[in-house]
Amino acid sequence: MHIAQQILFTIVSGLAIFLFSKKIACIRKNILLGRDEGYSNNPQQRWKNVFLLAFGQKKMFRNPLVALMHFVIYAGFIIINIEVLEIFLDGVSGTHRLFFAPLGSLYIMLINAFEFLAVGVLMVCIIFLIRRNILKLKRFASRDLDGWPRSDANYILIMEIILMSLFLTMNAADTLLQSRGYGHYAAHSTGNFWFSQALHPLLNGFSNNSLVTVERTCWWLHILGIFAFLNYLPYSKHLHILFAFPNAYYARLWPEGKMRNMPEVQKEVLYAMQPELAPAEAAANPKFGAKDIFDLSWRNLLDAYSCTECGRCTASCPANITGKLLSPRKIMMNVRDRAEEVGRHIKLNGPFKGDGKNLLNYISVEELRACTSCNACVEECPVSISPLEIIFEMRRALVMEDSNAPQEWNAMFSNIENNFAPWKFSPEDRDGWARNDE
Repeated sequence: MHIAQQILFTIVSGLAIFLFSKKIACIRKNILLGRDEGYSNNPQQRWKNVFLLAFGQKKMFRNPLVALMHFVIYAGFIIINIEVLEIFLDGVSGTHRLFFAPLGSLYIMLINAFEFLAVGVLMVCIIFLIRRNILKLKRFASRDLDGWPRSDANYILIMEIILMSLFLTMNAADTLLQSRGYGHYAAHSTGNFWFSQALHPLLNGFSNNSLVTVERTCWWLHILGIFAFLNYLPYSKHLHILFAFPNAYYARLWPEGKMRNMPEVQKEVLYAMQPELAPAEAAANPKFGAKDIFDLSWRNLLDAYSCTECGRCTASCPANITGKLLSPRKIMMNVRDRAEEVGRHIKLNGPFKGDGKNLLNYISVEELRACTSCNACVEECPVSISPLEIIFEMRRALVMEDSNAPQEWNAMFSNIENNFAPWKFSPEDRDGWARNDE
């Protein structure tokens, strides 16, 4: 590789890594706009979650066939990109197949394994495109995905098909030049690889110079495509490829569906029952629930950025199944959109002083009230996201901050306050149903 190409490659690589790092730093700032909460206890269980949920994709295997296909794409993406390290070092140093000499036969085995995965990724991506665009499974045809989200999924699948095709074509041209003993390719005689050799008949008619052009073009397009993919990730739902790991580590370890009490409310009840414990000076008015992303925890915002938009949560939601507006997937997408909006506002205008909006501009009261608190969405999520926690916090704000509750709820609240039960019977008469004279 000429020195000019090395310089160009180094500049392009540095720019791609810089832009990616800059965007990830912005996302981190957006996530940290949420309230601070501790999730560092029990590290042994947390690392176990990383290996089972993120690496092992434990929840995906409830549907073994789909899980296997997803695992092929996942493993292919992670493992094949080990080969990117060699491409990167070749580009910077001007070498060709840098790892072949030290690894020898192991190198050939690795490239064959990479090609096997590349073919698997190609096939599965085509199947997934068919499922989304021809079979149109219900959870992929939902209104939640109208516009950019639906296109985003297709772009990623098409991009992976192109990258895998370039990888196989590059290897085919390379090994064909080796067999012809041409130039520096002859010094790296790896022999034919299992799958790329099937492309040899398509390339046999090319001259040596044309083959070099094919090999170099595929090499450049492959690495530039990976850099483009890297910088596309932070704007895509496929950011979960990276965020699934911290999301699994910071998983909630308390029992699923557990509602966490608010200390402020517990204190108010305690002071009402035991006034002598109340502080002499009234504390500042606490905030109840969440009206905007600042009232949610950073863990909720990490959930939003980790969402895969797979729709398993919405497909299992009984409210959604019965035709109500609630879609847990949409809740997570809306929270992420609001975090992005606030982040842009802060970047342009400095400290956030309000823009006249909050989460209720994205998520309607009707959606929040439709939730049955059944926990199905949390149970189904493959990356341990909890839409339910966000719904609870927003409903708390509606009821306790805005006194915004249906008449039936208010009647129940009044009964609990006065009668210590949801029904309009005094505590003295509660066992009346069991007496013969009632």
